Amino acid sequence: MSNEDEFYDAVTGLDSDESCEGLSEASFKDARGFDCSTQKNNGSVPQENGIKKHRTSLPAPMYSRNTVSIWSILKKCIGLELSKITMPIVFNEPLSFLQRISEYMEHTYLINKACSLSNSIERMQTVAAFAVSAVASQWDRTGKPFNPLLGETFELIREDQGFRLVSEQVSHHPPISAFHAESLSGDFVFHGSIYPKLKYWGKSVEAEPKGTITLELLKHNEVYTWTNPYCCVHNIILGKLWIEQYGLVEIVNHSTGEKCVLNFKPCGMFGKELHKVEGYIQDKSKKKLRVIYGKWTECMWSVDPQRYEAYKKSDKKGDKSKKNEFEKAENDEADDMPEVQETVTVIPGSDLLWRIESRPAHSAKMYNFTNFAMALNELEPGMEAILAPTDCRFRPDIRAMENGHIDEASKEKERLEEKQRAARKDRAKNEEEWSTRWFQMGTNPYTGSQDWIYSGGYFNRNYQNMPDIY
Repeated sequence: MSNEDEFYDAVTGLDSDESCEGLSEASFKDARGFDCSTQKNNGSVPQENGIKKHRTSLPAPMYSRNTVSIWSILKKCIGLELSKITMPIVFNEPLSFLQRISEYMEHTYLINKACSLSNSIERMQTVAAFAVSAVASQWDRTGKPFNPLLGETFELIREDQGFRLVSEQVSHHPPISAFHAESLSGDFVFHGSIYPKLKYWGKSVEAEPKGTITLELLKHNEVYTWTNPYCCVHNIILGKLWIEQYGLVEIVNHSTGEKCVLNFKPCGMFGKELHKVEGYIQDKSKKKLRVIYGKWTECMWSVDPQRYEAYKKSDKKGDKSKKNEFEKAENDEADDMPEVQETVTVIPGSDLLWRIESRPAHSAKMYNFTNFAMALNELEPGMEAILAPTDCRFRPDIRAMENGHIDEASKEKERLEEKQRAARKDRAKNEEEWSTRWFQMGTNPYTGSQDWIYSGGYFNRNYQNMPDIY
């Protein structure tokens, strides 16, 4: 296999705008209302009563990873750049990273709720819940998504949730994925570009988030920006893989000056803080108005700061923490995942902001996918005539893996990488620069940082002169 299989995906598995007029009502029906009576064997589900039903399982269960040792690969690569490490395909999951980014939209109802609220603080705490929910799908998702090929795209239209999304791999070295989502009713725009930076710590791999995420609530003329927390995959050499998220996430309302600071807590010595998220909302004068707390794997709540402080004081009196804890020595043993406390202690007077949905019963056999993730790679009859030819639903390696054909998937992956290398050599020989199609490098007007901005036109369905990447 190619040495260009960027290891960054192992952890990220661990992103005035075009109006909706570009896609007519008839086009929407074409895009999501196919006759599925002659469906292919990919788990697609026919419509019932005019409502599109998405598949709830994959064509085949995941392949066992027990027969391959990551350490046999990594021990030869100590000191090398992580992006050059080749990983066996068995450690992948059958999704492209572009599809993984689209999972930010699983809880779009929270954005729609924020659009409907008249109070800016209530909007902020709902946006905060959305920011937390956007990483919730990573819980137990230790398979790495496929690295997008340069020029690869993914589109997702969900009329039931009221949005459409397009993403594009705009850079290969460094790997950068850009995405743009918008409300079908014109209420919001959500966009960003993702390029995580990796660090290898021997027994774990840490991804530092890079790239700004921007949410525009058009009705309220409000703009929010934030970055994702750090993500760490533990026990990549020995033991059960488990994921931890930690770090400060600062959500800024650039229109009002209000801010929400969320602390994704590291698990700590005995795992008491595992999955916990705590923070607060402050106004532009830095007065704390609400406290936000919960777990990114379970639920988030909001409470008045006075109630929160009173509860914490009483809680400390009843349960003094142990001190003089011994530090765990570094060795070659696995870092056991702390026992997960399944519930969040709710402070009286709190308001529920978000609660995670249960995963399907067979999720563990299917890469720990959520119901939302199960449907991302479905390809229904007729879609071939609608989608851009660069859409990752057409990737033969991902499709083969989804169908349980691991050897075929590995061969196709190697073929695609070799084709990508050959195309890059041809461009270099002819002194040609790669040109992105749907996004252009620019400046985020709200943060001043470099960003990839959607240039529009994707949903006009004009896919002439697209690159042949598959």
